Amino acid sequence: MYAPDHLRRKEVRDVMYRSNSSLDLIYTEHPSGNSLRREYGSHGSIDVIGGTSDRLPAMVHNYSGVSTPDKQPGLGRADRLAEVLASDHADGPPPRSSVSPKPRLKLNKLWGGAAPVLSRQPLDDGALPSTVPEEVKRKQFAHYDCQSLMANLSYAAEIRGALLSRRRNTTTGASAASLLATRGLPPGEDAVPDTGDGRSNELLESCPFFRNELGGEEERCISLCSRTARGAIPGQYGGWHRPRAAYGFSVLEFPPGHTHWRQGCPFARSLAPLPVESQDLGALYYRNYFYTQPHQNWFGMEENIGPVAISIKKERVELRRGGGDALAPASQLAWHYRVIVRTAELLTIRGSVLEDALPTVKPSNNSATYNTKDVLEYIAPEIQLSCLRLGITNSGAEEQLLRLDEQCVTRHYKVGVMYCKSGQSTEEEMYNNQEAGPAFVEFLQMLGQTVRLKDFDKYKAGLDNRTDSTGLYSVYTTYQGCEIMFHVSTMLPYTPNNRQQLLRKRHIGNDIVTIVFQEPGAAPFTPRNIRSQFQHVFVVVRVIDPCTENTHYSIAVSRAKEVPLFGPPIKDGAVYPKGDAFTDLLLSKVINGENAAIQSPKFNTMATRTRQEYLKDLAKNYVTATTVETGQKFSIFSSLLMKSGNNSNSSTVIPRLDNCTNDVLVRGALCFHVQVQDEGAGGNLLDCIMGVSADSIVLIEDSSRQIVLVLPTNTLLGWVVSGGWSRVYYHRGESVRMRGAPEALLRRLASVAPPHAHNLHEITLERGQAAQLGFHVQPDGLVTAVEGGGCAARAGVRRGARLLEVCRAAVVALHHDQLVDLLKTSDPVTVGGSGRSMRQQRSPQTSPVSESARRAEPRHSRRPRSSPAAPAPATPGTAPASQNNSLTEELMRLMDAELGEGHNEGAGRGPPLPLPDAAALDWATLVHTATRAMLQVRRLRRHNARLREESARAVWQLRHFTQWLKRTVDRQ
Repeated sequence: MYAPDHLRRKEVRDVMYRSNSSLDLIYTEHPSGNSLRREYGSHGSIDVIGGTSDRLPAMVHNYSGVSTPDKQPGLGRADRLAEVLASDHADGPPPRSSVSPKPRLKLNKLWGGAAPVLSRQPLDDGALPSTVPEEVKRKQFAHYDCQSLMANLSYAAEIRGALLSRRRNTTTGASAASLLATRGLPPGEDAVPDTGDGRSNELLESCPFFRNELGGEEERCISLCSRTARGAIPGQYGGWHRPRAAYGFSVLEFPPGHTHWRQGCPFARSLAPLPVESQDLGALYYRNYFYTQPHQNWFGMEENIGPVAISIKKERVELRRGGGDALAPASQLAWHYRVIVRTAELLTIRGSVLEDALPTVKPSNNSATYNTKDVLEYIAPEIQLSCLRLGITNSGAEEQLLRLDEQCVTRHYKVGVMYCKSGQSTEEEMYNNQEAGPAFVEFLQMLGQTVRLKDFDKYKAGLDNRTDSTGLYSVYTTYQGCEIMFHVSTMLPYTPNNRQQLLRKRHIGNDIVTIVFQEPGAAPFTPRNIRSQFQHVFVVVRVIDPCTENTHYSIAVSRAKEVPLFGPPIKDGAVYPKGDAFTDLLLSKVINGENAAIQSPKFNTMATRTRQEYLKDLAKNYVTATTVETGQKFSIFSSLLMKSGNNSNSSTVIPRLDNCTNDVLVRGALCFHVQVQDEGAGGNLLDCIMGVSADSIVLIEDSSRQIVLVLPTNTLLGWVVSGGWSRVYYHRGESVRMRGAPEALLRRLASVAPPHAHNLHEITLERGQAAQLGFHVQPDGLVTAVEGGGCAARAGVRRGARLLEVCRAAVVALHHDQLVDLLKTSDPVTVGGSGRSMRQQRSPQTSPVSESARRAEPRHSRRPRSSPAAPAPATPGTAPASQNNSLTEELMRLMDAELGEGHNEGAGRGPPLPLPDAAALDWATLVHTATRAMLQVRRLRRHNARLREESARAVWQLRHFTQWLKRTVDRQ
């Protein structure tokens, strides 16, 4: 997955060799409803799709980004773009210009756009390169999944021509290695061929164009923790495994009450099998939120981007205030738009944006009123709206979009199994083994169940279940909801007079992943002995003491150099006892191996071509004559005039959420571009995309498009800002250091953080006469006891708090004796940490800001105490605690603003409503009801001037009710 191999080369050109596996074989897959099927036959079989066919080519499998191992780690998008544009285009047209002719893009500064993608400007020490011009445009866009965070329409427009001009008949995988061994360097390759990684053992030989995983590879870690405190983590031979928490991680937005982390703490070293890697579960977005529901689909051919398909839906949402409390009542009702933007690039934009966040939209209370033009100009300003046509409103278009989006979601895998006897090593020797030995039979029984193919009604991976033409039996199993059919060499038909055994090779040679089972004494395996365009991953298993009670298996993996490293990691030594644990490891390896191979450039290019044909078919056959309503050409000026014209009456100005990161909890992930210090790689700076949702925080490396850190928001402990750098603490004191974190990011963290997390303060502890600090701490920094009246108690340290730093040293990086030595010998002692136990919970009526101030107070005082020698750093954009008010006080202030001057005068408003005793009433429910009523009244006044007088009286009554309710509860 992480393989910074610095050797670059061009695509293979004019290769006349064709592997024996490229036969005209069409698999009839297991019927699976609306989901499409994968068929890997000839690599030139995906040119076009029939315009009237419901069955589209099944070559497209995964729409995730390409992670090329031989790219440099620091290679940014602009550098990758320059490399692509500099490549050879002899086999196709050159890339088209990305300069859009639409006049409004000439007003780039007025619209808030950034510099072009390829612009190079000098950066100061605290600035970040602006590589995506839509950052400013989409700053309030809440992304649904990780793939959407990485999508970039400007980049897609730039690489479109270069990507589609690549030759499709490229030699990769096992064929590249075998071709080098038999015919020398293919035409078009660099003068210095790839020689492999030099890693070998008794199972595997080093092979050109392949990388070997022999065991002991480390997981990537960019945080400051106990592992990185001991020094940099070596990326052995250019590779790291992804963090354990990133396995199966894709979706960032979940409904209230649901979370990705339902299985427990992601940092615990559980013995349970890891989830499947690289599954684009965000592809279910259309099914879950659009399919069979009222929405609009827009299709068209954009001049620079190519074919596009956009889905948009307007719906009512209840937003919750910050603090990460999903059970808190809604404090704001609003409309938002869910949007999907699909292009020929394999990354899709999915997410939502609040209607109030759109600068040119007049809010509407009608779900049928779509501000399509304003929404698309905000989310996708690169698309010329004049090319779009409204899609037809029948089930045909929705079914096509459903199949297109869920092409990457597969639960079916076919895996080849080759049998290598003692002394064998070549492809022909393994294919010509007619019968299975006892050790191989034992291995197959552990791998799955032997099934009779005739009348088999589950996934059969192209095997014949009617006439037994592909054998009588096969091995089938299920794992984590996936169906796996194994093409076992000894179970496929044997042809006595054919040394190539094409009836066997036609199946196994078209499998991306192949298991090579070795008996004791077999020669080391090398992919150069295999001729196949599709076999990219080989999992080599050698049995030790077969058919005994002490049977063990040794495992190693050889993958094509374009395939990123995939998990689960193989332990050092790579020897496992026979049992369920090894079976789970092996099944996870083959599933993740196929998912990783689909991310390689060969399959990525094939998928891009097929996806483009899908979109062209939609734009041609599923559209009406309706265009996007253009309105005024420069609608921003009308918006400014509208706002200025309403200044005469401040109560009628339409409120705008200039930053929805501040006090409203949007469940999707807002995107920020930061530089992260990689503690596991010696402190190198990584350009990363940071997504912060209500459920999770994720960091994605920009160059590799791989997740380098992911954590639940409820594990946040706090953050510190100092000198242009920010350090975010989580879990048990681990931290990540970032440069270039904007104020909006800090406000977003405060919005989604749990009650105990806040901007951290540094406290100076002066020793008393007995030279004691007055508290006890565990090795992990948890304060277990605080002496009353001691200096720690006076400074605000409480039992249950967690120390994160002692004398500017991270506690998580200290041994217990080092921590004790610092606490005993330093004078004075400066500590920084979270102010309360994580086990305590916030009551529903307490706001997160007031809770932050209360945590810093000693129990016997109402005012916070702080040492003059150690002033607490203030978070930018965060008000002092004395200026923060509860939800009730803010609600009353909003009502006062609605009433204007003289709101205390009751003239013309009648007597207040009689209010009963509220001692037994539920506070949260009442505040929720009052909030909804007030927002409805405000919306009524905004759109109907004739009812302003009546609504003013209603607001006055609501304010009176809220004030009475607060007094009643305060007396309890």
